[in-house]
Amino acid sequence: MLNRRTLRIKIMQSLFAFGQCKEANHLLALDLIEEKFQPDLNSMEPQDKELLRKQKKVALQIFERRFKGKEITESPDPRIEEAVQSALDLYHKQVKKDQSFLSQNIILEIEKLTGLYHQVLNLLLEFAHLAEAEKKVNHGNFVNHAWIKALANNQEFSTQILKAGNLWVQHKDSVRSWFREVIKEDNTYQEFIALKKPDEEKQKEVIKHLVRKLILGPGPINDFFEAEDIRWAEDRDIVKSLVDKTIKSFDVDQITLQKLSLDWDDDKQFIDTLFKSTINLEPQYKQLIAQNTKNWEVDRLPLTDRVILEMALAEMIHFPNIPVKVTINEYIELTKEYSTPKSRQFVNGILDVMAKSMKESGAIKKSGRGLIDNK
Repeated sequence: MLNRRTLRIKIMQSLFAFGQCKEANHLLALDLIEEKFQPDLNSMEPQDKELLRKQKKVALQIFERRFKGKEITESPDPRIEEAVQSALDLYHKQVKKDQSFLSQNIILEIEKLTGLYHQVLNLLLEFAHLAEAEKKVNHGNFVNHAWIKALANNQEFSTQILKAGNLWVQHKDSVRSWFREVIKEDNTYQEFIALKKPDEEKQKEVIKHLVRKLILGPGPINDFFEAEDIRWAEDRDIVKSLVDKTIKSFDVDQITLQKLSLDWDDDKQFIDTLFKSTINLEPQYKQLIAQNTKNWEVDRLPLTDRVILEMALAEMIHFPNIPVKVTINEYIELTKEYSTPKSRQFVNGILDVMAKSMKESGAIKKSGRGLIDNK
């Protein structure tokens, strides 16, 4: 099931991608200026290559100054002005497009987890169908497994698979191969189907084993999901948790499908607010970071560290119900997993200093649960 740390990770990854997009868009803008001052090979007029080179140099300088928000007092040549403005327009247009895409994509990527969870469950049914069709070996204990039957008879599950489509129809050969080379060859599975009458505990154990060790554990099935899902290393734990809870939910021939989130609307609001507030207040964050750091240039910080710092500040300011200590601890945990030991110490120290400064200035205002440990 989703928790706020998982959501923060997803947002961080999207903001990291957004940072990379901005760097790429900056290069595209520079390339446009380069193109504007290339000699026109189709022109019958003589081309002053030296003048074009000088104009390009000036245009690039003016672009960088305007890009950084610095005032330009002199009036450039109209051709230079047009080139600079076109490059700035291109940059902002692409950034806006990337922001919109990534904002929507976070939600889609998270919602996709429900589909992955359902397809893992459905793979067990596919294995049961193959087991039932095989006559050389008696797979009765698996085919008639009470949990498998309950899943097959669950109307909600059938509706979800019908709506989303059965992924395994497109990968029949792989499913057959996995059943033959992974499931059938597994010692625990062989011992289970050889039992005279497996009790409920044995039935639960074998399903857990199939999911944890053979489907989501190291091996060809896990490799398949990894190839399908770029975030599988993180998503797998969420899917595993959902499947585990589904197995535990079995009671009197019934199972309960698990929800990805207890309050998806609230989670979506958290995602949208944190993602957008981090982006929109970025200049303010850089100023705050610059004011509270020595011998560091914000633009030279590793992108991951910048994203983590900016997210933490956005959360402190825009989520009055989250205690400051909770925010700081959460982002320190992110640095442990996604940054370096040196960065972890730096982020820890700088967040403490900035939190204290912003409390004193009134930039951080907490209420309700946010007042807990807010000292």
